[in-house]
Amino acid sequence: MTSAQAFNIFEQSIRTYHVLDSVDQAFENPFDAKTLEHLLYRKNWIDTVQWHYEDLIREPSIDPVDAVALKRKIDASNQDRTDMVEYIDSYFLKHFEDVTPLTDATINTESPAWAIDRLSILALKIYHMNEEATRPSASDAHRAACATKLAVLQEQKIDLSTAIDQLLADMAAGKKYMKEYKQMKMYNDESLNPVLYKKNS
Repeated sequence: MTSAQAFNIFEQSIRTYHVLDSVDQAFENPFDAKTLEHLLYRKNWIDTVQWHYEDLIREPSIDPVDAVALKRKIDASNQDRTDMVEYIDSYFLKHFEDVTPLTDATINTESPAWAIDRLSILALKIYHMNEEATRPSASDAHRAACATKLAVLQEQKIDLSTAIDQLLADMAAGKKYMKEYKQMKMYNDESLNPVLYKKNS
């Protein structure tokens, strides 16, 4: 799997979502459940839905009751996103389990899956910035400013993709190794969040 292949999967997910462009639409994964492609598509779909949740909750006139319900959905989506990153890292741990790290091998500042997570978000930024850069109802100044931002995002894509591919190549060669650290989010855990466990005591 290369960063280019992953990005293509992210773009496929984003395009499919925007056919209906609804956070409530049914989800279907076109890839076999046992593949990395399946995980990547699911990961980006979660990111895409959450992107639009974040748009919706910023509606100035949103009903407070609706806002709370939407915040709960965002919280659940964040947990799903973290879980998917950990599933993807588990895939890479399994994939590289037979590689013996070199004696001078080093650990990366982030795991492959968390780097891929950033690429997934970047795919969304590029898609939506391109929409703004070409939106007919926007002013010329708005489109020009967004085109400039889009160019920066495209440069970030090149840099991040290069870094991901280099990391995976270094891991395959034993120059880098990884560990899987669970995020251990405390606010979702009734035994760790004081607001929750004090209420239940």
